[in-house]
Amino acid sequence: MTMPERDEPTGALVRPYAVTRGRTRPKLEIALEALVETTVRGRSGMNRGGQGGSEHQYIAAMCDGGRVQSLAEIAARMQLPLGVARVIVADMATDGLVAVYEPTSLDDETDAVGTELLERVLSGLRRL
Repeated sequence: MTMPERDEPTGALVRPYAVTRGRTRPKLEIALEALVETTVRGRSGMNRGGQGGSEHQYIAAMCDGGRVQSLAEIAARMQLPLGVARVIVADMATDGLVAVYEPTSLDDETDAVGTELLERVLSGLRRL
């Protein structure tokens, strides 16, 4: 006996959309490698069972106690699309529940040294 085909999306596909209330654009632009840390306000809200859903609580717990996580790590650990994780973290940052540390850009001299190093590494890999 064959199973009937389903045209409707499964719960796993609908849920991320529901978590962000249909939004696809974050309130803040956050880089993939940006580091996220729970703030004092986020900790106190988490302890009181405060605002936000289970995703907010999970992120607050994951990034608490000196365990700073990148946006990419948060998305991977929660098994959420990166865009969804970005919207959730941006909401939390706007509410003061997490602090987001964006990567700093290097000045031109340091950047040139970094580029040279990467080119040497790539050259060495090509010789292997």
